[in-house]
Amino acid sequence: MRAPTLTVIIPAYNEEASLAAFLPAAVEHCRANGYDLVVVNDGSRDRTGAILDEADRQGQLRALHHKVNRGYGAAIKTGVMAAETDFLVTIDADAQHDLADIDRLFAKGREEDADMVVGSRRGQAPASRYRSAGKVAIRSFARLLMPVPIVDINSGMKLYRTDLARRYLPLCPDSMAYSDIILLTFLHNGHQVLEQPIGVHARAGGKSTIGMATAFETILEILHILVLFNPMRIFLPASVLCLCFGFAWGLPIILDRRGVSVGAMLAIVTGLIFFFLGLIATQLSSIRRALFELERRDEPPRFSADGRGSDPSASTLARNRPDTATRRR
Repeated sequence: MRAPTLTVIIPAYNEEASLAAFLPAAVEHCRANGYDLVVVNDGSRDRTGAILDEADRQGQLRALHHKVNRGYGAAIKTGVMAAETDFLVTIDADAQHDLADIDRLFAKGREEDADMVVGSRRGQAPASRYRSAGKVAIRSFARLLMPVPIVDINSGMKLYRTDLARRYLPLCPDSMAYSDIILLTFLHNGHQVLEQPIGVHARAGGKSTIGMATAFETILEILHILVLFNPMRIFLPASVLCLCFGFAWGLPIILDRRGVSVGAMLAIVTGLIFFFLGLIATQLSSIRRALFELERRDEPPRFSADGRGSDPSASTLARNRPDTATRRR
């Protein structure tokens, strides 16, 4: 049986300063280990595209370009669609990740037969207090809504099976929330997700675009994906809370023969509305997931690293997103 193969995917946006030092090391590491290297220029306004084109012409990597900035998640999606290996790993272009950790994640994925291996930054010093607070808020919110055994859910360094990544691309956003949503999607669908400690370095150059707005956007995306997976996880607690509050407020007034409290009735009606909204959302969620699976099965199989044919959602995504990326020559 042949050995599994790996593609390293690097999304890059205005990373000219970082790529000057980081790219040669990444190219050499991939060449020494037999990895494919795909770098996606997400509509950069600096010389990122030119640097990647030069490396592409020299046969060092595959450079793909978005005409406009479409987002971190969109850049990773383009790289996933271009991968032609069993596994793929995503790392950042700012030189914060240790290239040796790619080998560790790949080894763990093969040894444990894992579907995803998350590079955990647990114990590492945070880049800033604001980013640390945002990450804590995202993790806490996600665990409040669904079981999440993984500590570093928004780590940018993740290894996963290519066929599974392609299957779930249509469910993931184009924004920075991609890292969180793809992990939650794997967990919800019962795939084996493991963690592997990694090292993190200071940025080699450039400026991070992650802020508190990113945290709020990610929380909204988590809500969206949870409504798709399990709507009653949101609506049922809200319904029970309103009903309990209404009865606790209204019953003493009724027993005291002082009539019916308008506030208590409002709380009870609100609880019933939440409950029936949850039922409707559950039915809509079931229909949407059934249509997603039906569309995926109707597509002809494409690439598969093990010869079985890839998940057809890849071609579905490509059809729905024409002109996703270009390769300049």
